[in-house]
Amino acid sequence: MAGNPFHREAYAALGAGLHRGMQWGVTAPLAKLKRRPASPADIAEVLAGADAIRLPDPDGDGLKGRSLGRIGHLEVRLAARRSEIRRAQRLRYKVFYEEMAAVPTGLAALSRRDADAYDSLCDHLLVLDHAVMRPAKTPFRAPKPKVVGTYRLLRGEVAERHHGFYSESEYDLSSVLSAQGGRRLLELGRSCVLKPYRGKRTVELLWQGIYAYVLHHRIDALIGCASLEGTDPDRLALPLSFLHHHARAPEPWRACPLPGRGVRMDRLAKESLDPKAALQALPPLIKGYLRLGATFGDGAVIDRQFGTTDVFVALPVERIGARYRGHFAPG
Repeated sequence: MAGNPFHREAYAALGAGLHRGMQWGVTAPLAKLKRRPASPADIAEVLAGADAIRLPDPDGDGLKGRSLGRIGHLEVRLAARRSEIRRAQRLRYKVFYEEMAAVPTGLAALSRRDADAYDSLCDHLLVLDHAVMRPAKTPFRAPKPKVVGTYRLLRGEVAERHHGFYSESEYDLSSVLSAQGGRRLLELGRSCVLKPYRGKRTVELLWQGIYAYVLHHRIDALIGCASLEGTDPDRLALPLSFLHHHARAPEPWRACPLPGRGVRMDRLAKESLDPKAALQALPPLIKGYLRLGATFGDGAVIDRQFGTTDVFVALPVERIGARYRGHFAPG
């Protein structure tokens, strides 16, 4: 399958999206602090959440410690130690705050880590480079492979027991969750890859890890948010209108922005759209998800801290074509 040009194009699109640091699922740091100045109590709350990092259940999670994929010296697996999650948080800070235009606030500016209370609820997927070993900080400990890519995974049953999905900070998911009933949902977020590693191999490994996780936990659908650069919806009228008219989610998946947060996506009439130009105007990550079968919610949300316009994405697993499932499936 690797020789199929359609696959190469899709991987290039997904990889380019990661090149730009785009995230699917979580689009801003420090959820507890992002909309108001941080007080000492706020910072203490987030610190407590960051210190209570959740690791895969050693008894109930058969993925713990297992390699979920390997290409050469690169490997993908779940984080197994709190120190690995802190390294993923430092990678996120480097990409989101130092490379992109996000403005650090509160704890992130002090710790140089992108950490929030959701980190304590999620599993953290890592791509490790075993050819670049990170020296141990203390004697008699073996060096560790470098963390070069990460994704944050939040299962529906975990979200339900705690703060809900992060997407609910921008979108009203009540109708979606009600319509899906007992279907198992997985929210993806905080995706980033270190700049020298932004190529097909790293993206392929991340998706192999996600798909292994999907199979293990019997996930039915992936949800989250994707971002378009810029905060002026009129300047994004072409791609937003294309998503509304040509990839609008069916009613059971059609999440709407929270009251007062949304902007209309149908800014241009369907008859006036040039589909080819619209596709060219879409971020590569969104084009990649379109190829996998994703659809999009009704209305966009402006995230001024990150300088983006966010759209809700829904991707039932059964919509992912057999050729992609076969390519992502662990060997």
